[in-house]
Amino acid sequence: MPESPPTPDAARLRAIVEALAFAAEEPLTLEDLRDLFPAAAEETLHEALAALARDCQEAHRGLQLIQVAGGWRMTTRTDCGEWVRALFRARHRRRLSGQALETLAIIAYRQPITTPEIQAIRGTDPGGVLEGLLEKKLVRILGRKKVVGKPILYGTTREFLTHFGLNSLEDLPSFEEFERLAGIAPATTRAEEHGGDA
Repeated sequence: MPESPPTPDAARLRAIVEALAFAAEEPLTLEDLRDLFPAAAEETLHEALAALARDCQEAHRGLQLIQVAGGWRMTTRTDCGEWVRALFRARHRRRLSGQALETLAIIAYRQPITTPEIQAIRGTDPGGVLEGLLEKKLVRILGRKKVVGKPILYGTTREFLTHFGLNSLEDLPSFEEFERLAGIAPATTRAEEHGGDA
């Protein structure tokens, strides 16, 4: 970049400011813009921000420029929020295998629950799946059950609620609906597959 680059025309400056506000990890400040465009008048920089904010108010735009913490940041528009949340929920679900989803559903609906209890429902050892869920912070250890052997009790986390777009466990769909939505075979079918010992 030249030592003292000329100030771009208004349309180009607005495009550059949009890219900067979108890419910046921290809110874009007027000081940032003065450093990048030392030849530009402060009024010109203010106008570029104001023009960009006006452009983003158009109904067809998905992003908006908002003022936050003394700077400006590009964010998604609130009326697009449900679609953005749906995307992240879908991606989080896709990252989990069917076994992980099934185990997570059992924990969510039956918590606090132990490994032997999960195994009795699933018909297979959930040890490896549990490790993965703990690493993803979707499941946590709640303590130990006061029975012989004192097995570990598992439950879901706040991250679980966030990942699935739930406000609380009361918002969970029915277990059968969860199985249907996640494409999990019904428990009775799984029991039959394992010789009826699930």
